[in-house]
Parts: sequence; structure tokens; C-alpha cells
Amino acid sequence: MTAASSSPSLILAIDFGTQSVRALAYRASGDCVAKCQLPIEDYQHPQPGWTEHDVEGLWRLLTASCQGLWTQGIQPTEIAAVVVTTQRATIINLDNNLQPLRPAIIWTDQRRAALRKKLPWFWRLIFGMLRIRDVVDNFEGEAEANWLEQQQPDLLANTAHYLLLSGYLNFRLTGDVLDSIGSQVGYLPFDFKQHDWCAASDWKWHSLAVDRATLPKLQPVGTQLGAVTKEAAQETGLPVGLPVIAGAADKACEVLGVGALAESVASVSCGTTATINTSRARYVEVVPFMPAYPAAIPGQFNTEIQVFRGFWMVSWFLAQFGAEERQRADREQVAPEILLDELLAQTEPGAGGLILQPFWNPVLGETGPEGRGSIIGFQDFHTRAHIYRALIEGLAFALRSGRERTERRTKTLMTCIRLSGGGAQSDYVAQIIADVLNLPVERFDDCEASGRGAAMIGAAAMGWHPSIEAAAENMVGTPTRIHPNPDAVPTYHAIYDQLYQPLYGQLKSLFRRQQSLPN
Repeated sequence: MTAASSSPSLILAIDFGTQSVRALAYRASGDCVAKCQLPIEDYQHPQPGWTEHDVEGLWRLLTASCQGLWTQGIQPTEIAAVVVTTQRATIINLDNNLQPLRPAIIWTDQRRAALRKKLPWFWRLIFGMLRIRDVVDNFEGEAEANWLEQQQPDLLANTAHYLLLSGYLNFRLTGDVLDSIGSQVGYLPFDFKQHDWCAASDWKWHSLAVDRATLPKLQPVGTQLGAVTKEAAQETGLPVGLPVIAGAADKACEVLGVGALAESVASVSCGTTATINTSRARYVEVVPFMPAYPAAIPGQFNTEIQVFRGFWMVSWFLAQFGAEERQRADREQVAPEILLDELLAQTEPGAGGLILQPFWNPVLGETGPEGRGSIIGFQDFHTRAHIYRALIEGLAFALRSGRERTERRTKTLMTCIRLSGGGAQSDYVAQIIADVLNLPVERFDDCEASGRGAAMIGAAAMGWHPSIEAAAENMVGTPTRIHPNPDAVPTYHAIYDQLYQPLYGQLKSLFRRQQSLPN
């Protein structure tokens, strides 16, 4: 298939998330005219805590999502450019022949490496004086390259290209090993302040088993990475020669997609990982020595506080306690998450005294390596409805903690929250977030914020708008505003201040003891 001579009018945004991949066609106005969403159901777990995926299978999901779009009346010749946004920190190793050496290691993977112990003495001294040695040790332990060095050294030695998922998909589309600056989030030797690979003198080269020669060349967000090859065109249905534009990571595109560009407007993602982000022209570390990530606007930064398991916990609740909702969802052909709103309707703010801290995994800035979640306050009248409300409230409390930490470090008060992600579709969840954070919450009818952000980048790159900022202003749409409930706000403030905030400190010593006990 070859590019058409007529003027194409759509941007194809490919949003490769953790739970699904979506191909979305957007007009310059911001209207999404077609969407094909495919679930990602075939993750592999070779050992407890490990998460992998067949690399070729990831590409097949992308091609299938594109092919699904053409069944909805969209013509490939209507597409002007394609922009890829993906889950972050998923690692792929390619050999000299550009073939995968092993399955992709997915960002949720929990395997850990032993410390490399290769930091020069002066770096060890500096980190000790700054009291951040634990942060550096965690960085080394989490790095996939270090695990490969220790467990699969021959494979790492044969790695010619060490890529994120974004770099791999852009390579499959263009045939060139390039990636976007905006996608570089992970355990990599990346300088988040300079938006480039680290200088040779940087400590990260000692802490990571990554060879500089294996890393891709990086391009600014919004520039052209290349064009769709003949082979990619055959598999996706896209026109040969179609421009492939450098996008950004999914969270960065979400921030852009909801138009959270003012420093006082926060983007809250109710996704697999829940985050609270702000956009800034100046580099600020909200948690000391935890970076601000590249924004979807060149040269800018996104502060971020994560709740690692986030709204994945809704899936956990459904799996463990939601048999009734799953069965009804099958009968009524609706998403089971929609039915969970009935549990929120049955309960009052405060969940009858149940308090949940959503640290199902350690969270940097909130816990140490002993990090665990907790639910306290059970009495004989509590039901699973109370547990579910406590879960949603606990996520909101964690986001409030992130809000306060961000405001302290940036010296900027937040005035509004813009929601995105699957959890944002619930009126009850949106109201709880507004009440707990005591801020107005805005959300959009089109919940595909990450895909919309990618489309904004593409529309600006094609000259349909004079800049990415202008594209955001013109394509974001009109949000619906939800105000805090004045009756609920004092209740949540008291719970947060008197119970939620001191809770982890009270349990920390017990969690440390649990670490030494048999599982």
C-alpha cells in the first residue's frame, strides 16, 4: 500500500498500555473517530513475581490493533502520521541481527539483582554523606540489566540493542533503531535533567550493566523518527512512507492529553499505577534524588508521585471478592468495574472506620524495602462494600500525600485536578478523589487521555497546530467539573490527618520483623 495523494486528515495514536493496546484515530479538533482496543492477556510468569511477554507477540498486538481500525470504516490513506505511546520501563534485548534474545521484561516484574559493588569510593562517600545510599542501592537492585548481568551474562554480552518497548515498536515501524526523549523512563543511564544519555563521568554507568553502544539514538518529542517501511505496511495496513513521529511515555501523554500544562493544575491518572503529576519548565525532584521525567513537550518536565499498584487494586478486589460482580457482568455484558459503584453507593465516607494503606509493594518516598499494605479497624458489621470503599479512599489518601509533597517541593499550590484512566470513569471514584484532596476535579468524556496526548503531538508535528501546547489547547475538549462535597471534606481531613498519615510509622517495625519470618 502506498501513501495517497489526497490530504490525510487523521492522526493514528497507538497507546500500548499494560492491560490493553489501543489504536485511535483523531481529527485535528481532538475528536476520536475510531478505536480498536485489544486486551493483553498473555503475560508469562516463569517464577513468582516475574512478568514477561513474547517480544514478537507485542508487535503482533500493535499490527492487529491497526488492522482492527480498518474494519471500522477508516481508510489507511486518511492517516497523516502515526505516534506511539507505551507503558514505561519495559526492557527488550536485541542481537546484531535485530532479533529478540529473550522475552521482554515488563515494568511490573519484581525480580531483583544483587548489588554490583562497582561504585568508586568517592561516589560511595558522597551518597553516604547525603544519606541516599538506600536510593542508589534500590536503583541497582531494580535494574533489569544488572539481573541479566548476573543471571544471563552471555545473553547480555550478545545484546546489540538495549531498548524500551517504545524504541522497539518505533524500530519495527521504521526500520531504524531510534527512540523519543519523552519515552525514557526506567532503570537506564539517562540524565533526566539534560534529557540525554548520561555523561561518561556519571555514577549511573558504574551502577548499571549497560553498554553505551547498545542504547538508541534519541530524538526530541514531535520530530520525525522515520517512515513506515514496506514490511511494516504489509503487516499493519499503514501506507508506506507514512511519517512516524516521536511520542512520549504513557503518563507524559496523559498529562498532555488532559491539558494539565499549568503548574497549578495536576494530572491524576487512575490507571494500573496511580500517579499525580504536574508540568514544569524547571527541573524539580519532588522526592529527593527521584527524577522529574521528560514531559510530552520538549524541554519540559513532569513531577510525579506514584502509587505503584494503583487502580490495579480494583482488579485485585474483583479477583478476590468480586465473584458476584464478575458473574453479573457476564450476564449483562458490562464491565464488572461499573458494578462496583453499587458498593460505594452502599457506604458512607470513612468506610465505617476501615483504613487502607495501598502499599501492596514498597513505594519510594513513602516506605522502605519492608513496604507492605494494611487494612485496620475491622468490626463485626463490616462487609466487602466497606473494604472496597476503604480501598478507593486509601488510593485517594495516597494521592493526597503526593499532592502535599509536590506542593512543598515546588512551592506551588494546586488549584484543580484533571483525571484520566479507567478508574476516572466512575462518578463515585471521581467524587471521592475531589473530597479527599479537597480540590475540584475535571474529567473528559473521552477517557483516552494518553492516546489523545499522542495525537496532539502528531497534529503539531504535521503543522495542523503551531505547537504542541496549541494542539493541547485546541484538542483537549471541555471537561466536566466535580466539586468537593463540603459534608465529606472534614471527615476525610480528620481521617487523613489523625489516622492515615501516622499509620505507616506505627506499623513499620512490624513489617521489618515480617521480612525475617518465613512466608
